[in-house]
Amino acid sequence: MTDSSLFLSGLTTLRLGGPAHDIVRCADTATLVQTLGALDDAGTPVLLVGGGSNLVIGDDGFPGTAVVIESSGRTFGDDAGSPFVTADAGLEWDALVAATIDAGFGGLECLSGIPGSTGATPVQNVGAYGVEVADILRAVEVYDRTTRTTVTLSPDDLQLGYRSSILKYRNEKVVVSVSFWLTPGRISRPLRYRELSAAVGVDPGESADSAEVRRTVLGLRAGKGMVLNPDDHDTWSAGSFFTNPIVDAGRAPEILERIAARVGSDVQVPTYPAGDGAVKFSAGWLIERAGFTKGYPGDHAPARLSTKHTLALTNRGQASTENLLRLAREVRAGVLAAFGVDLHPEPVLVGCEI
Repeated sequence: MTDSSLFLSGLTTLRLGGPAHDIVRCADTATLVQTLGALDDAGTPVLLVGGGSNLVIGDDGFPGTAVVIESSGRTFGDDAGSPFVTADAGLEWDALVAATIDAGFGGLECLSGIPGSTGATPVQNVGAYGVEVADILRAVEVYDRTTRTTVTLSPDDLQLGYRSSILKYRNEKVVVSVSFWLTPGRISRPLRYRELSAAVGVDPGESADSAEVRRTVLGLRAGKGMVLNPDDHDTWSAGSFFTNPIVDAGRAPEILERIAARVGSDVQVPTYPAGDGAVKFSAGWLIERAGFTKGYPGDHAPARLSTKHTLALTNRGQASTENLLRLAREVRAGVLAAFGVDLHPEPVLVGCEI
């Protein structure tokens, strides 16, 4: 019988995942580097785990050692009058956001409430409410497992894109700390997201008190089931399961025609420019118009769409990873059939696929 303490479900926000052969917790960067060196010397497969908010782990688990990054240091600095904060990879992201505001700064407030660790944020260029890590990133320190050295990478080195970087889907370069630019005087970055600026009570493009913006963002996210709450199964998720699809300019008219044929030509379709003529569509909007409602497929199902936000796939307490993936496949196939748009998962899938 497998030791229950080795199950990875306890390390993910989905609360899903089978066992690892071993789990090692690293409380600081020195321990992390030493541990990775020893495991690499032994040829042991390694699964790196931070906050577990972007992981879908298969029911069979992981045939190696899960290394949990729990380093939690942070320091504030100033570079020629520009303030910044540097935090260890294992520090809870929202705790870092709160600490910067408590210290009298702004800059990170729009990313309040995002679950997971600080080290994960540049890996997939985390973003919300009009701000993404690329807008605020100063530098990333990584441990290179191939050269066994620690190096500092600039934002340009990371090739940051929409929910992507050169660090995603690879683990030879391990983030050990991240540095972010801040704004002085507890002033937020300009609020570019209309829903947020309206809720704060300022015009788009204006700034506001960063603490007030944080409170507003947390309220908006909670209303969508996007702030972790162990008593709310709508938050037993990996956040947005699918990325917003980006299609080239040549395909966009065809997709818009299919949308009009299904939902009517007078419906305003949310689209956003994505560079080089490409168009970004809203995955959540497409999912709903393809016929998938909040809470789908109903109370009987162990894995369902969130009752607050159709872009989140949730574990209602008794789900398996396969239950969740079966739902993901159904949603993806439904959107493809309805609109010809292929959705791609945002979280990292380990030992499983859709």
